[in-house]
Amino acid sequence: MMHQTLSNGVKLPQLGLGLWKMPKETCANMVYSAIKNGYRLLDSACDYGNEVQTGEGIKRAIDEGIVRREDLFVVSKLWNTFHRPEHVKMACQKTMTDLGVDYLDLYLIHFPIAMPFVPIETQYPPEWTNNDPTINGGTPKMVIDTGVTYEQTYKAVEAVQQEGLTRNIGICNVASAQLRQVLSFATIKPAVLQVEMHPYLSQQKLLRMANETGIAVMAFSNFGGTSYEELGMATPEDSIMSLASVQAIATAHQRSAAQVLLRWAVQRGTTAIPKSSKVERLVENISVFDFELTEAEVETINGLNKNRRFNDPGVFCEAAFGCFCPIYD
Repeated sequence: MMHQTLSNGVKLPQLGLGLWKMPKETCANMVYSAIKNGYRLLDSACDYGNEVQTGEGIKRAIDEGIVRREDLFVVSKLWNTFHRPEHVKMACQKTMTDLGVDYLDLYLIHFPIAMPFVPIETQYPPEWTNNDPTINGGTPKMVIDTGVTYEQTYKAVEAVQQEGLTRNIGICNVASAQLRQVLSFATIKPAVLQVEMHPYLSQQKLLRMANETGIAVMAFSNFGGTSYEELGMATPEDSIMSLASVQAIATAHQRSAAQVLLRWAVQRGTTAIPKSSKVERLVENISVFDFELTEAEVETINGLNKNRRFNDPGVFCEAAFGCFCPIYD
């Protein structure tokens, strides 16, 4: 397994298991199977609704002596409803309890979107809509909280690291302008930037900026639209893996198209976090460190970029939750 070295010297594996949309009924076993098959990075979040099951998988692997806690790199994220400073530590502690760990390796701000606080005992995970009867007349709808700034939230996340609840902090789903703003007020520089990144959305300028400022990049949606088809946010025609150029590279290396896309992500210096619900795919996905794409093959894949974003709140929030919420230009 290859690693990125974070600014504090901590090693971040370049391939991990993404847990978004991992069904609760299979999550614990998939986490356990991933660890058993060499995975050490687990990318979780409050909003995924499966952190208890993720923790069960971690515990089983540790109890069986497959790994020690310190061998794992466990990631979670602060949800939008916990952006006010007085709620950040509580949200982090809830995640730690669910995961069954006494510290996180990385705690990220999930979106640059603040929403009204939802008590844990009322609704957890809080998701995108608020069921509070005092908000929007009790009709479930996404509501923006304009009373807290991103800087205030980030400072509260810095305090969580200073207290030792997490070894590293970072941010998700921001572009270069907001990253530059964060760097202007951060006392603790983000260790990691997690963003959607694949051949249709290569984000070369953002990646370069992160590299030049010493911030590691974690790329999600490594296969492009595949994860979004079941949500109606992409179609089979959006598939990168079915492209003739990608298939040709896969054939040349006697690998799958998925392995080619993951190798591209690793080779450009990012960390990939593909999700899989099949053990054989887990094994396939992690088997990308024993071959290398040629310079010409990398350029072919780079040439696929068309700035196609699938995970865009400016699109899906209005359609699904009744709130226009753009965060990208």
